Amino acid sequence: MTLRKLLSDINEFIMFKHTIFSLPFIFIAMVVAAQGWFGWRLLFLGLLAAVFARNFAMGVNRYLDRDIDTLNPRTASRPSVDGRLSEKFQKSFIIANAIGFIVVSFLINDLAFYLSFPFLLILGGYSYFKRFSEFAHLVLGIALGLAPIAGVVAVQATITLWSVFLAIGVMFWVAGFDLLYSLQDMEFDQKMGLFSIPSRYGEKCTLFISKIFHALAVLFWLFFVIEAHLGFFAYTAVAVAAVMLWYEHRIVARDFRQIDRAFFTINGYLGIIFFFFILLDVFTH
Repeated sequence: MTLRKLLSDINEFIMFKHTIFSLPFIFIAMVVAAQGWFGWRLLFLGLLAAVFARNFAMGVNRYLDRDIDTLNPRTASRPSVDGRLSEKFQKSFIIANAIGFIVVSFLINDLAFYLSFPFLLILGGYSYFKRFSEFAHLVLGIALGLAPIAGVVAVQATITLWSVFLAIGVMFWVAGFDLLYSLQDMEFDQKMGLFSIPSRYGEKCTLFISKIFHALAVLFWLFFVIEAHLGFFAYTAVAVAAVMLWYEHRIVARDFRQIDRAFFTINGYLGIIFFFFILLDVFTH
C-alpha cells in the first residue's frame, strides 16, 4: 500500500473534514478568553489537540461499529469494514491519537492534562450509548461541546460560566443536526434494535425534537454572549446562526435527500461564520 493510498483511507476512516464542526468553537473560546490574540504556541497546540481528539473519537466510533457498519448498505464500504484498514491498524491509530492528545494537553497546562483523561472517556463513549440509549445524540453533542471548554482551559487554566453556556449551545446544536442525519438510518436502526430517536419515535417526532434542540442552542449561545459581555457582532453571530438553523430545517423538511447538504454544508459554514463575527467583536469591542 502506498503512503498516498494509506492517507486517503485514513482520511475516509476518520472523515477529517468533519473537524470543521468543533474547531471554530475551540478558537472562539480561546479568543474570548484571551480578549484577543492568544499566541502562536497555543494556536499550534490547540490545533494538535483538536486533531488528536477528533481522530481518537472517530477511530473508536468506527472500530466499535464494525459489526453494525458491515450490515448497513450506507456504511459497508468504509475502510474500517471493507478490509482496507486492519483491526490492528485501527487499534494502533486510536492508541496513538489518545497518547498524542494527552501529551499535547500536558504541554498546554496542568488543568488541561488532568482533564484529558475524562475528556477521552467522553469522546469514546458515543458508540456505546447508541447500543442501549437514545440519548446517544446528546452524548455526541457533549463530546463536541468539550471544544469550547478545552479552549478556555488552554488560555485561562479555568472553566468560566460563559464557556459552559457556549458548550451547552454546541451540545444542542450537534445533537440537533445528528438527529437529522440519523433519519437516513431510521429503518436500519429499527431492524438492528439500535437506540436512536428516529428509530424509537419516528420521523415527525425527530424533526420536532431537532427543532427544540436547535432553539436551545441559539438560546445558550445568547447566554454566552451576555455572560461574556460581548457586543453587536457577537449578537449578530447568534442571529445568523439562528437563520442558518432555520434554513437547515426547511431544507430537510422539503426533501430528505438534501440531508447531506444540510448536515455538511450549512453546519460547516455555521461554525466558521460564528467564529468570524466573534473575531470582529473581540477586536473591535
